[in-house]
Order: sequence, then C-alpha cells, then structure tokens
Amino acid sequence: MSIRVLIADDHTLVRESLVGLLQADGDVQVVAQAANGQEAVERALLARPDVVVTDLSMSGFGGLEVIRRLRAALPGTRILVLTMHQEDEYVLQAVRAGASGYLVKDAASSELLVAVRALHAGRGHFGARAARALAERLQHPERPVDDPYGSLTGREREVLHLMAEGMTTKEVARRLGIGVKTAENHRGRVLAKLGLRNTAEVVRYAIAKGLLD
Repeated sequence: MSIRVLIADDHTLVRESLVGLLQADGDVQVVAQAANGQEAVERALLARPDVVVTDLSMSGFGGLEVIRRLRAALPGTRILVLTMHQEDEYVLQAVRAGASGYLVKDAASSELLVAVRALHAGRGHFGARAARALAERLQHPERPVDDPYGSLTGREREVLHLMAEGMTTKEVARRLGIGVKTAENHRGRVLAKLGLRNTAEVVRYAIAKGLLD
C-alpha cells in the first residue's frame, strides 16, 4: 500500500517540488496540499493522510498549531516538520506539540523519503541537529530553554531573520510575497516585542543569540 501524504507549506514552488520528489517514489502518494495552517488542518481531516509534512512558519496559524490540532483530531496521523529553522527551541517545541520527526530544508532528498517511511512505520526520524537538541534536553532536563524569539509569531521570526541579514522593508516584502505595509507592520512588532530600536540592534541581537551563522 502507498503512503498517503499531505504537504503543508506556504511557498508554491516548495510544495510542487516536494510533490514531485515524493511521488517519484512508488511508495508515496500525495493526497493533499495546503498553503497555510488552516488549510492543512481542514484538508487533513478530509484526506486523513498517513503522514503530514509541514513547515512551521505559515500564514493563519503556524505549524506548531497544526501539529497540536492534528494530534488531537487524527492521532493515527504522523507529523514530520520540514522547515528552515534549525534552532533547538523549534525542535523542542515541535516535539512537545506532537511531531514525530524534524528535518531542516537543506536535508538531502533521500533523507526526506527515509523520514516519511520511518514515520509511516511508527518510528521517529530526526535530522542530526534536531537529534542533538533532543539528546541534550534528555541529558539535562533541568536546564532552562532560552527562546531567543520571545513571543514573536512564526512570520515575525522570519522577518527577524531577514532584517538581521540586512534586508530593507521592501526586500522583506518581496522575499515573503507580502505587501510593503504588512512587512512594515511585522518589522514594528519585531522591534517592539524584543525591545529593539533599529536594524543595527536587530543584527547585534541575532548575533548574540546565535541566530546568524
């Protein structure tokens, strides 16, 4: 029997690439796609996939909320996070929410297929960075987990990273496919929530918190 998969990512090109990659393997059938969190939940409830492959940063509500809702509504569906975020806090939050696997988007395509098969078989699968984060947490559960993003939403976290890379508001808007005014609003909330005043302070903050390579 084929493995029935739902893909949730707010970038069309990424979704289409994942569909092509997964369906090139004869064991996988992509039964639904979603461009945001709400669609992911609604379409999963209809399609009842074996595995959901979801990003964390999406419009509406993000991947963590998708994981929580699907774990409650479809306990038999296994959830694999596929994201650009490799920070430990993301991994830990995803696992707490109910994810059974975690990969970053620079993983090899072969590892994605391995992960989907592993989750379908009832096992977990975590990339090397995610596995280290979980091992560290198990070995030292008493250590507080410092979330460098504070109360930022998924989209605000994306904006924070782009600001730290030196992008202007117009460049952020173009990269994320949103309006300039919307990007400006996100920028303002990032600064306010983190107690920062300008882009230079964002860069220093990102460096201090280990958010930049």
